[in-house]
Amino acid sequence: MPDTASPNAPTVRTMEHEGIFVITIDRPEKRNAIDGATARALDAAFDLLDAREDLLIGILTGAGGVFSAGMDLKAFAAGDSPVISGRGFAGLTRHSLRTPLIAAVEGWALGGGTEMALACDLIVASREATFGLTEVTFGLVPPEGGIVRLPERIPRNIALEILLTGDPLSAARAEQFGLVNHLTEPGETLDRAMELAQRIARNAPLSIAAVKRAVMERTAFDDRDAFRQQDPIVASVLQSHDAKEGAQAFTERREPHWQGR
Repeated sequence: MPDTASPNAPTVRTMEHEGIFVITIDRPEKRNAIDGATARALDAAFDLLDAREDLLIGILTGAGGVFSAGMDLKAFAAGDSPVISGRGFAGLTRHSLRTPLIAAVEGWALGGGTEMALACDLIVASREATFGLTEVTFGLVPPEGGIVRLPERIPRNIALEILLTGDPLSAARAEQFGLVNHLTEPGETLDRAMELAQRIARNAPLSIAAVKRAVMERTAFDDRDAFRQQDPIVASVLQSHDAKEGAQAFTERREPHWQGR
């Protein structure tokens, strides 16, 4: 199974095996946080996955026992955005892929990391994995699918609790609500995701594509409409005093002082 570094950035590796395309975020020293170069490399990998007829299913995972800590805040503060125009965070969260995609989640999936997992079709997670949409604790909101998708994947009141408190969601609890398809022991998510992908890839390619297309066309308009409705609300928060205060307080390691504006 060839394992190659992306030509766009050494922070994304890809591997092909019998119709399965594994995409690995490889920035373990940064907890696989997404900077601009990594986002562009992921976007290129997703394009390749969708362009090739012989690739029937993809797997997205992270190196070093962590899925992704979300946005690389240091890079973002320097003006390096991980958002790809028209395709969202890491080129995935607003990109309707033709090919099914499995998230293999070890360790933390924070902020944009959780939103990437939510953008995948299936999720395999370690029993010790944790999802987190903590934006409200920093004076922000999850703009790339947390608000749109989480209430559709788990009970609305539970989703609201997570979104409003910023409290983490364990993989075990996520499985109880149906967000996670399969739980594994730590270190075994990629193997289980490969097994699941093989069970899918052995089926007729036209059938796989048709099922994904039918499901996406049933829900894609709702997603697009939901993003259009949420974006002005999100923009008003991102431009607020409290958003700046949240980032400043985090940097200065102190409690934020909210002003409600």
